[in-house]
Amino acid sequence: MSATDAMVSRLSTEIEERRAFQDRLVEAATDAGRDMNEQEMELYERASERIGELGKQLGPLQEGVRIASDSARASRELAAAYGEARSGGGRPSQVEYRSAGAFIMDKWQAGAGLEEAKARLAVYERAAAHQTTADNLGVIPEPVVGQVINRIDNARPLVSALGPQGVPGGMFKRPRVTQHTLVGKQSAEKTELASRKLLITELPVSMSTYGGYVNVSRQNIDWSSPQIMDIVVNDLASEYAIVTEQVTCAALEAVATVQTPGLAAASTPAEVSAAIWKAAGASYAAMQGAGNLILAVAPDAMGLIGPLFAPVNPTNSQSSGFNAGSFGTGPMGAISGITVVMSAGLTPTTMLVVNTAAAEVYEQRIGTLQVTEPSVIGVQVAYAGYFAPLVLDAAGVIKIDA
Repeated sequence: MSATDAMVSRLSTEIEERRAFQDRLVEAATDAGRDMNEQEMELYERASERIGELGKQLGPLQEGVRIASDSARASRELAAAYGEARSGGGRPSQVEYRSAGAFIMDKWQAGAGLEEAKARLAVYERAAAHQTTADNLGVIPEPVVGQVINRIDNARPLVSALGPQGVPGGMFKRPRVTQHTLVGKQSAEKTELASRKLLITELPVSMSTYGGYVNVSRQNIDWSSPQIMDIVVNDLASEYAIVTEQVTCAALEAVATVQTPGLAAASTPAEVSAAIWKAAGASYAAMQGAGNLILAVAPDAMGLIGPLFAPVNPTNSQSSGFNAGSFGTGPMGAISGITVVMSAGLTPTTMLVVNTAAAEVYEQRIGTLQVTEPSVIGVQVAYAGYFAPLVLDAAGVIKIDA
């Protein structure tokens, strides 16, 4: 393979990989029933820019390969014509039998003395050196097949359920009512009504910065396939998602009210549902009806409650059931109308009934940053963001021991 052929092959492969990467971004958003987020749009645009750059290089190279191929074919045909003219159309230079029957016929005719058959057999049966792949390893490429195997779960089910909110600054305050006014029955005409002042406290929010970086050599960027920069940026973004989900889970677990009795491996569907209803009642009393409820469970806790609710959905079922085939982080189904989400950020055996009005998350993504380092011929790339979870009312977070 010539250097030009190798370059065309590499550029074409990278274009297809970038297009496949864009398709996966769109497919992930479509499967989740949402628009692409800022991170996905940034990665999509970077891939489009790179495809444009590659296309500008690929066009002239492909035309050059086509011209070279046409010239080589014409040269072979001309050489073959001259060879046949010099041999006077006699002894063939190459023989290829189309079937076993044709070979047997030539054997019979050669035995009968036919010179043309003898000539064909002589060419066909002449001794030849056998060449195998071991003799020319230098021209056998070692292709990279498929995408890089990277087993990492970058979903943020609990963060997504609470809904990240925008950030006005590095530090800000959330007002919270700690004492309401008072209304009561008037004891008699002209008597004084009930009175109590309204107290509002402040909850300070301090944003934390989460991120990481990698210094990649220019050689690695130019020669890698699949493209190493995409792999590095995607991995940094995934690790950012994992860390922020863990921070949110830890903040909720730290303030959760532990409900008794808990659940055990032998708990029945009725007992699971009863525990959830009890937690829902406690949350409603604490939050006075505000917000919605979600049941966040660790993976092993999902393994406990999942088998209790078959996905057959009878008319008197307390749950639509769970399918082991769709086991993964994110919404899994519902029990007694409460959405069940599984998060790998929770500690083992943890089950939390979370009122969405009891907690908030704030986030501002910086995204990808990169700078060239000429002294080492490298590119330093980072991914970061500002993030903070905030518990507004700990009584709205109930832990069910499993």
